[in-house]
Amino acid sequence: MADALVSLRHVGDGVALLTLDRPERRNALSIELREAGSRLLAEVAEDESVRVLVVTGAGAAFCSGFDLGEFEVAFTDEAFAERLWASSDEWHRRWIELPVPTVAAVDGPAIAGGFDVAVMCDLRVVSEAAVFAHPEIGFGDVVYGPLHDLVGGAVARDLCFTGRRIDAAEADRLGLVTRLVPADEALDAALELAAQIAAAPRASLVRLKATAVRRAATVVSGTLDL
Repeated sequence: MADALVSLRHVGDGVALLTLDRPERRNALSIELREAGSRLLAEVAEDESVRVLVVTGAGAAFCSGFDLGEFEVAFTDEAFAERLWASSDEWHRRWIELPVPTVAAVDGPAIAGGFDVAVMCDLRVVSEAAVFAHPEIGFGDVVYGPLHDLVGGAVARDLCFTGRRIDAAEADRLGLVTRLVPADEALDAALELAAQIAAAPRASLVRLKATAVRRAATVVSGTLDL
């Protein structure tokens, strides 16, 4: 299924691919993209034929984060602000609580909210062209919890407090990367990994995913509480 900003398709036995498809804005997470993406994630959650979900970004970036222009509107439009935060809360909840394993294929920048999408996935296949950063610390709040759950407090605090940019090699050293591959090979490698995972029974994968989520103890009461 497809939307103008995000698409979902089955690409193999038990494997679905979600594509953030706003390349002209480096796949920035607008309200409309988050709302459409959340609807597709809800479909994945209910689709018993899906055992693994892969997410990637169209074009040269994985995802540049939230659409900052929308925050300017939200400052003066209360109804718009409510929609912005509701879409954000649901977007994060859908990723964290998705019942099947998720694999991020990161080829290019994964910045701010895009970094969040990558770390909310269970596994990350990262190309040498990838970079990660939380520059939003310079003007707002950072989603901290999922990164802490992945790499621990020392690394998460460093990256979140400083907002510094790290390349794929450093991300690998810090424990962010499941597979490091050459540029332009992240998606193919992620689909291979997904196919390997999808060989297991869905019920087993769902039980293991539930255990992983429970052990991480990440509860999505609101985006800014993460």
